[in-house]
Amino acid sequence: MDQPYTEMIVVRHGETAWNATGRIQGHTDVEQNEVGRQHAASRALETTETIAASCGKFEGCGESLDQLYHRGTSSLLRIGQKHTGERVVVVTHGGVIRALYWRACSNTFRGSIFNTSVNIFHLSGADVWTIKAWGDISHLHQTGHAKSGLGGSKTSG
Repeated sequence: MDQPYTEMIVVRHGETAWNATGRIQGHTDVEQNEVGRQHAASRALETTETIAASCGKFEGCGESLDQLYHRGTSSLLRIGQKHTGERVVVVTHGGVIRALYWRACSNTFRGSIFNTSVNIFHLSGADVWTIKAWGDISHLHQTGHAKSGLGGSKTSG
């Protein structure tokens, strides 16, 4: 019998000016550029702003990759355990998404985390992670921005 799980839909934020030039952002809150605003549908943006207003900011500042890994994975695990049997949407940075991939697969993701990419994880049991979808940017084909979805180098977060 299948264990109940939480479906975690993890989305990378839309493109910013810093993404477009390959600058890493973390503590500095850089607004989305015009492409980023077109990446994110107004409904999704409004929903994210509502969630952020309720939950507050969650941002790292000068942390190591190990700290980022532990912060990101423990936060997602806490959310997953609180919402078993539900679907939860999380909007975050590429660096956190890389850490989640590493946790689910026990190896480092090599490649690009595209802006507004959709990544789906199932969290079940005490700490079982499964990737159900990875890097889906099919929604960008509708906006004409599929080729610019990366918004920076493959190390951009």
